[in-house]
Amino acid sequence: MQAEDKVNTGPERAGFWSRRYLPTTVGLFTLAFLFAFEALAVGTVMPVVARELDGLSLYGLAFGAPMATAVVTIALAGGWTDARGPAPALRTGVVLFSVGIVAAALAPSMVMLVLGRSLQGLGAGLAGVAMYVVIARAYPQSMRAKAFTVLSSGWVFPALVGPALAGWLNDLLGWRSVFGAAPLLAVAAYAGLAPVLRKLPGSKAWRPNYVRTAWAVLAAGGVLGIGLTGGDATGWALLPAAACAALVLLAGPRLLPRRTWTLGRGLPATILLRGFIGAAFAGAEAYLPLALSVHRGFTPTQAGLLLTVSAVTWFAGSLAAANLAVLANKVARVRLGALLMAVGIGATAWSVDPQMSILLPVLGWAVAGAGIGMAFPTLSVLMLDFSAEGEEGTNSSSLQVNDNLVQSLWLALGTVAFALMLPVAPLGAFIGAFASAAGLAAAALALSGLLAPRRPAQA
Repeated sequence: MQAEDKVNTGPERAGFWSRRYLPTTVGLFTLAFLFAFEALAVGTVMPVVARELDGLSLYGLAFGAPMATAVVTIALAGGWTDARGPAPALRTGVVLFSVGIVAAALAPSMVMLVLGRSLQGLGAGLAGVAMYVVIARAYPQSMRAKAFTVLSSGWVFPALVGPALAGWLNDLLGWRSVFGAAPLLAVAAYAGLAPVLRKLPGSKAWRPNYVRTAWAVLAAGGVLGIGLTGGDATGWALLPAAACAALVLLAGPRLLPRRTWTLGRGLPATILLRGFIGAAFAGAEAYLPLALSVHRGFTPTQAGLLLTVSAVTWFAGSLAAANLAVLANKVARVRLGALLMAVGIGATAWSVDPQMSILLPVLGWAVAGAGIGMAFPTLSVLMLDFSAEGEEGTNSSSLQVNDNLVQSLWLALGTVAFALMLPVAPLGAFIGAFASAAGLAAAALALSGLLAPRRPAQA
């Protein structure tokens, strides 16, 4: 069922860049900028962090941990934002995010850094759902694709300066300064959106769903358990990792609409495929700077420039999806995006071969960025299309629960596989990371037909 156009239903419609919507647009952009800067800067220096803290076996989990813990707060945030509006969840999320990133900056070991990143994820989960609800309630349906493009555009400037700035800070003050810089943006980011939030109050009391929260805690704990126990990848350590994986498979479906993990059409498929798309990209992006550092001798700044490439083309893909008439069909542009990702990530695997021109992985990563830019926000729009009035927060929560759960599970399992292969086949460990990510994007392409609801049978 498509959500009705609940905003701006009068005879006059203000334009997207009019004074009516501009404060909301600027606020969303500022908050997206904060998360983008943190992700790109931390991704740039993570190879340095892993070496200094002797934590290469937990490398993938350092990226997956905040995604896993975000599942808990995303599960809470759906009902909370539907009832109380987006302001309380967003405010709490920014505070938790800032505290977590400071804890990571002060971490004396890789395990402690993972725990700090886990706290950071709790905040990001609340903020992410709140931002989706702002889009659903502050813009009419016809403007939502452009609003999601604004979120993508929040990555462009950090993409241009973030990796270089992170490399410069690392050289000058060490990697801890890179983590410490992100909270400085948090206050400004929330302040920019605060006036808008005051106009989007809640309308009813809220009672937390403790059963749902308990399942979310079990799912997040299972993902963390896979990475922490399976990271050793020796003998008996794989048994608790397998038990944790079973726990995730048990708890995960209970946090999502029926048939999400069993290939249901419409909303379930939309949620599932966005998890696949996100996990494919995250699985390649996490290991790309490390591959360039290990196999080509790149500095953090040089390796981080590839993150700049994908962020810029991500925005370009999102902009094209929202504005080009030839891409008006939403299912078709998800298919095109998934195809571009599969091809682009496959080309990126050549980053491990120093004999191959760096141009090929650079072009591949640019293509992959354009692909996710087309597919990812389109799936967000489809989710809102399938949401009835008053369900936007709940379905946004489900979408992001699945995003974080699938991505963090993929990264945790990748941590185990990478740790298993690295001692015996160092090159194969990296190739396996890229090849599996490309395969996941190809799976999303193969299943994209499920995005369209089943047509009724002819009489």
